[in-house]
Amino acid sequence: MAEAHQAVGFQFTVRPDGVDFKLSQEVIKNIYLSGVTAWKKKAIQFKNGVLAGVYPASPSSWLIVVIAMMSSLYIHIDPSLGMMDAIKENLPYRSVIPQIPTRAVLSAILFATGLWLFLIYLLRYTLKALLSYHGWIFESHGKMSTSTKVWLMFSGRRPLLYSFQASLPRLPVPSVDDTIHRYLESVRPLLDNEQYNKMELLASDFKENKAAQLQRCLILKSWWATNYVSDWWEEYIYLRGRSPIMVNSNFYIMDLLYVTPTHRQAARAGNVVHAMLQYRRKLERGELAPLRALGTVPMCSTQMERMFNTTRIPGIETDFVQHLTDRKHLVVFHKGRFFQVWLYTGGRHLLPSELETQFQRILNDTSEPQPGELKLAALTAGYRIPWAQARIKYFSQGINKVSLDAIESAAFFLTLDDEPQGYDPAKSNSLDSYAKSLLHGKCYDRWFDKSFTLISYPNGKMGVNVEHSWADAPIVGHMWEYILATDCFHLGYTEEGHCKGDVNKNLPHPTRLQWQIPNECQNVIETSYLSAKQIADDVDFHGYLFAEFGKGLIKKCRTSPDAFIQLALQLAQFRDQRVFCLTYESSMTRMFRDGRTETVRSCTSEAVAFVRAMEDAGATNAQRLALFRKAAEKHQNMYRLAMTGSGIDRHLFCLYIVSKYLGVDSPFLTKVLSEPWKLSTSQTPQQQLNLVDINKFPKYVGGGGGFGPVADDGYGVSYIIVGENLITFHISSKFSSPDTDSYRFGQHIRKAMLDIQALFKAPKAF
Repeated sequence: MAEAHQAVGFQFTVRPDGVDFKLSQEVIKNIYLSGVTAWKKKAIQFKNGVLAGVYPASPSSWLIVVIAMMSSLYIHIDPSLGMMDAIKENLPYRSVIPQIPTRAVLSAILFATGLWLFLIYLLRYTLKALLSYHGWIFESHGKMSTSTKVWLMFSGRRPLLYSFQASLPRLPVPSVDDTIHRYLESVRPLLDNEQYNKMELLASDFKENKAAQLQRCLILKSWWATNYVSDWWEEYIYLRGRSPIMVNSNFYIMDLLYVTPTHRQAARAGNVVHAMLQYRRKLERGELAPLRALGTVPMCSTQMERMFNTTRIPGIETDFVQHLTDRKHLVVFHKGRFFQVWLYTGGRHLLPSELETQFQRILNDTSEPQPGELKLAALTAGYRIPWAQARIKYFSQGINKVSLDAIESAAFFLTLDDEPQGYDPAKSNSLDSYAKSLLHGKCYDRWFDKSFTLISYPNGKMGVNVEHSWADAPIVGHMWEYILATDCFHLGYTEEGHCKGDVNKNLPHPTRLQWQIPNECQNVIETSYLSAKQIADDVDFHGYLFAEFGKGLIKKCRTSPDAFIQLALQLAQFRDQRVFCLTYESSMTRMFRDGRTETVRSCTSEAVAFVRAMEDAGATNAQRLALFRKAAEKHQNMYRLAMTGSGIDRHLFCLYIVSKYLGVDSPFLTKVLSEPWKLSTSQTPQQQLNLVDINKFPKYVGGGGGFGPVADDGYGVSYIIVGENLITFHISSKFSSPDTDSYRFGQHIRKAMLDIQALFKAPKAF
C-alpha cells in the first residue's frame, strides 16, 4: 500500500541515549523534486499571468517607454507636459532621495509606468470596442466589407489562453420589443389563429405593464456582472434541478470511429491519462491558445478553468460546483471497487508506461467489493435529494468521508469497464450500445457528479461522460481532440501494444478506498439504482453514419451545412409526427465574457413553407429549391443573431428569474418558460485544434457525442459534421413514448437529406 511504502522511508528508534532517525535517500529526493516542481509551476503561472494581464502590450514594452522618458531628460524635452516635474517635487522622503538627478530619474520611471498602464487600458478598451463589432458574421460567404478588413488588422498578436478575457465585450441585453417580436415570429407557425391571438394579447400585456421594471433590473445586473445570463443559467437550469442528472443532463463523447491505437486496456488508459495530465498542465499555466471563431475572433475561456479537479456536490435545495486546485491523484472504478492512484512521483507526472502498470495492477486485482461498495456510485445517478441526505448522514465522518473526499477531490474519475464497446461496421447496433454505455452504463459504474468520467473498455476503446453544469460540449471536445491527437501521434505504442518507456515496478500500488456502509445506506443506494435503471432502460438510442455526402457537397450548393441539416431535421420531424414542433438548436455566445449558449428556434415560418412544399406533390423542384434557400438564409440569420447576443430565450429566461425575485406574476413569461422542446438538437464541433490533417489521415476521426431526450415524447439529436464526406447522427428518445422511435426517425433523417440533395441539379448546382 502507498502508506506502507512511504512509512519505510522515515524510521526512528528510541534509545537510552536519544532518538535515532533514519531517512531514505529516495524519499528525500522525491520531496526535493516535488518542491522544485511546485516552485517552477508557480513561477511559470506568475509569468504567464503577467503576460496575460498586460495583453495586448508586453512587459518589454514597459522598458521601451521607460527608456524613452529617460532619454527626454538628457535632450531637455518634456513629453509629460510638466507632469514629471510635478512628480519630482511631490516625491515623499525627500531627505532619503536628496540628489536632484536621482529624483528626476525616479519621476521619469513613475511617469513612464503610469503612461504604460494608461496605454494598456486604452488598447484594451479599443480591442473591446473592436470585438463588439459583429458585422462580419452577417456578411455573405466570401465577401468582406471595409470595416471588417479594418477590424482584422488588430488581431495579429499571438495571445495566451486568458489574454483576451479582459477585452471581451459583455453580453448585451436586447430590447424587450425586439425579443417579443422575434418570439411571436418564432411561434407563429406552431399556433393556429386563436392560439396566436391569445399569445399576442399576453405579450402585449406583459410589454405594457411589467416588462419595463424587469428590464431595468436586468440592465442593472448587466452593468454589475460580467454576464447577465451565465450565473443564473448554471444555477437554475442545472444546479437547482432535483431530478437525476444521468441521461437528463450529462452528455457523452466517443472515441475515434475507425482506429483503435492498441487493444490493451491498461496501455490505452495509460496514454490517455498521461495526455490529460499534459493538457491540464498547459491549462493551469494558461499556455493553450484561446479558441477563435473562424480562426480570428477570440472566444471566452472561462469554462475551461473548471475542467479538472471539479465535482458537483449534492444539496437539499440546490447543488454547488466544487473546484479545487493542484489535485495529484485520480480514482479508478473497476468491478465494484474504488482505487486511488497517485499521478506524480519525484515531482513529475507518471509516465504512460508507469500509468499502464498501475492500471494493470487494478485489472489483476481479484478482491471483492465491500458491502455496499458495488453500486455506491448509483447515488450520483438517482434523485438529488436522497443523495444529499445520504451524503450528510453516512459520508460526513470517518473512513466514508475520507474515501468520498478522495473521489470528490480527484483530478477526474476513471472507469475500467469490463465489456467491450465501440463502432463495428459488422454490427448494425454497435453505435447504439456504445452510446448507451457512455451515457449511463450500468447506472453505478460512473461517478456522474465528477466534471467528467473517463471510460476505458477492454478492447482499447475510450469515451467520456460529462457533467453539464460547469461547461458545454465544445469545451470538453477541445480537450478530447488534444488527447486523441497526442495519444496517437505523439505518445504512441510499442509493437506489442504497450506504452512506450521503461516500466517502473517500484511504484506504490494503487490504494483501495475503504467503506463502512450500513444497511440503511445500502437501501438508499439500491433505491437510487432502481430509479436510475428505470431511466436508463427507457432510453431508445440510435446512432448511424451518413456517408452519402457531407460538408463538401453541401458547400458546393452554396448553403450552410448546419442550415441544410436543420431543414432536413424539420422535414424528418414532420414526416415522423405529421406536425411541426418547437425546436431547440444550441448556439454559443462565447464571443462575450463568460458566455455559454443561446437557443436558435429552428422551426421558422420559412422552414414550414419549405417542408409543406416537399410534401406537396404539385410543387416543382424549382419552387422547393427557392423555398429551401429562403429557409436556409432565415436559419442562418437566426443563428447569427443568437451568437451576437440578440437571441430570444436567454433574455426571456432572465426576465422570468427577475420576476420571481420581485414577486411579479407574468402569465406571458410563465407560458413561454413552460413550452416543451419536442425536438432538441445540437451540433458537436470537430477540428477545433486542427492537430490532425483528416485529409491525410481520414481514419482518425471521432464519433462525436450525444445526449438524452429532453421531452418525454420528443427526440434529442446530436450531429457531427466530420470532414468533407461524413455526418454522424446520435438520436435519442424514450421507449415509453408510443409516438417516438429513434431508428425510424433516423431513417426519416436519411431520406430527408437525400431528398433535399436531389433538389440541386447536377452538375450545375455542384
